[in-house]
Amino acid sequence: MTATPRSRTRRRDTPPPRTGDSEAEVLRGFLDYLRTSVAAKVEGAPDPAARTAQVPSGTNLLGLLHHLTFVERATFLGKRVTDWQATFHAAPEDGVAEVVARYREAVAEANAVLDGCADLGAPLPRSRPDKPSPSVRWALTHLIEETGRHAGHADILRELIDGSTGR
Repeated sequence: MTATPRSRTRRRDTPPPRTGDSEAEVLRGFLDYLRTSVAAKVEGAPDPAARTAQVPSGTNLLGLLHHLTFVERATFLGKRVTDWQATFHAAPEDGVAEVVARYREAVAEANAVLDGCADLGAPLPRSRPDKPSPSVRWALTHLIEETGRHAGHADILRELIDGSTGR
């Protein structure tokens, strides 16, 4: 059996951002760049392929963005997550547009918190007194790593789904 060639959609690759010179501007600029990239990979992906595992681990495109929504809310808003593995699976009734909208909403909420943080060494303001808050610097660095890692996964998954490449 011969594989049918997929029509490739090539997006123009967006280079890393030119940010301001301060540490906060650089960290936030790179995080927003990655957030935009990963959301773009999911946006417009055909359902049900976006929620179908494309690799043996069970990872799927919609699940990655659903997970990142929880990561944003846990890190910047102090929301409690009791089962991280469950965050990799969107609800059956959730479509691509709903998951992308929820992610963008979580990002906007996280950015509202960050807008009030002038000192990168200070702890993030949180509503959970039972758990110490990480520093703003640590949280930004962690989210850059986490979002970048999953953006790479999303690149591969989207290409497997419909041949779409680029950021």
